[in-house]
Amino acid sequence: MRLELRDGVTLYFSRHGETEANREKRFSGQKDTPLTDKGRQQALAVGEILKREIGMRPALAFVSSPLQRARTTMEIIRETLGLPRGGYTTDARIEEINLGIWDQLTEGEARTLDPLLFDARGKDKWNVAVPGGENYEQVAARAAGWARSLAGNTFAVSHGALTRILRGLFLGLTWQDMSDLDEPQGVVFRVQGNVVTRLD
Repeated sequence: MRLELRDGVTLYFSRHGETEANREKRFSGQKDTPLTDKGRQQALAVGEILKREIGMRPALAFVSSPLQRARTTMEIIRETLGLPRGGYTTDARIEEINLGIWDQLTEGEARTLDPLLFDARGKDKWNVAVPGGENYEQVAARAAGWARSLAGNTFAVSHGALTRILRGLFLGLTWQDMSDLDEPQGVVFRVQGNVVTRLD
């Protein structure tokens, strides 16, 4: 069954801006790396999109993943909207997937650690977790619980895998299709009910 927001609730969400780990093509879970200059520009772009769509100083709830790359992105966005950099809450339910022992490794380094596990996870991300980490089912459960808890219009900053899985839940996708979704930075997704619209 497709995930749906409560009647009358609109959710806007974005991925954080590019980080050093993104640029180096490293798995990036719950360990942090700083935003690049490009990542800061992407955060500004998100602020400009929101300004165009809903105006300056919008009356939204602002929620960020507790991870620093998401918080920095949120603070740049709020400043762009004429709001104080603070004034938002954090929620661990929208943190990035925990990638355990793979966090900050390249794909090649992760495969070298355990080729059988690497291949097993590639074939079943819904059930198979990296040692010390989470599988897609666990991330989907916390993301869905968070989305269902929203009582008013909200803007959130989260992460690549989390936002793919969340979009997939609204769209009623299989885990394979969730895994194949893109992870754009510098864009906004708007959700009403279970209709997802990309705003560039």
